[in-house]
Amino acid sequence: MLPVLVALATTPTPAVTPDPAIVTPGPLGFAAIAFIGVAVFLLVWDMLRRIRRGRYREEVNAELDAEEARAREASADDTDPTAPRI
Repeated sequence: MLPVLVALATTPTPAVTPDPAIVTPGPLGFAAIAFIGVAVFLLVWDMLRRIRRGRYREEVNAELDAEEARAREASADDTDPTAPRI
């Protein structure tokens, strides 16, 4: 119990704060963060461009498939012998 009382009775020494000039990132840190920001921006821009391109391809493929289906239906209607003729 005595060590606990001694530990509580002593006053803590103040913490040493580092020099603010050492802690700041400086121009090199700013350049590194700016480089990372520009790189992220360009990567996101490229990703969105690729996603958009893929979406357009899907739309065009769907339209082509629909045209082919209509053409097959039209050719099947022309060759159907049981179809009534007008």
